Amino acid sequence: MADFETIEYRSDEAVAWVTLNRPEVHNAFNATMQRELKTVWRWLRRDDSVRAVILTGSGEKAFCTGIDRGEVMGTSKETNLSARRNSGDGPDPAAGEPPIHVGSGSTPFMFDDPGENIGPKSNDLWKPVVAAVNGMACGGAFYMLGEVDFIIASETATFFDPHVSYGMTAGYEPLQLLPKMPFQEILRLSLLGNSERMSASRAHQVGFVSEICPPAELHDRALWAATEIAKAPPLAIQGTLRALWAGRELSRGQSLGLAWAFVGLGTDQDSLAEGQRTFSSGVRTTPRIR
Repeated sequence: MADFETIEYRSDEAVAWVTLNRPEVHNAFNATMQRELKTVWRWLRRDDSVRAVILTGSGEKAFCTGIDRGEVMGTSKETNLSARRNSGDGPDPAAGEPPIHVGSGSTPFMFDDPGENIGPKSNDLWKPVVAAVNGMACGGAFYMLGEVDFIIASETATFFDPHVSYGMTAGYEPLQLLPKMPFQEILRLSLLGNSERMSASRAHQVGFVSEICPPAELHDRALWAATEIAKAPPLAIQGTLRALWAGRELSRGQSLGLAWAFVGLGTDQDSLAEGQRTFSSGVRTTPRIR
């Protein structure tokens, strides 16, 4: 995979690391990072050598602080494309990939949202993604944290949503948290804006974070979890993911009614044989107690 400007990508056997790499702006995402995250999530769908992914941020101060408000998202190319739309000339084949735009166009009925680009599930990636969070995670970071499968956080991590402090409605980001955090905790996080930050210990208490650890242990803890997941047959892992995420969005009866399909699609003779060999070997894993 080609080098990126705003993220770092590397694979460690069956585990890939995706690192947000703009520490000078607390790993805030700009248009380039949106494109690069979309590229890497879509790429990982086809790379069978990778069975699990770790998403983290570079530096000690922040995982991600949302959209980069210091960057003007529109470019001259975008302005030119807008002018062509308004003039009725049609798209320019030489313009390449359409520019990243945030918000509504000339009417409020078509809305471009960053979450469509930066979230793994929004990009149809059904390999497990573990987030390793250090420092601040706020605002648009919840696009990604809402779509990872679980979060491991350092003791220094904090979570907050500054939208209302800057006169903006908090919409997409807290909605991503609804299935992951108690309702009143999301309301408090959203309504207090910059006035309060949720600590890692509180995030763990309410179930948003699955584990907290000293900062120096964060990457090792995430790598252990991802490596253990990667040992299982990928079809069974991805079938389990699809079943549970479907169950999160459907009613209990609907999700149970679909369970047979996920079990059937996520189980084959090869994975069953592999599992039987593991069981018959007599070798048992010594579990880590969390």
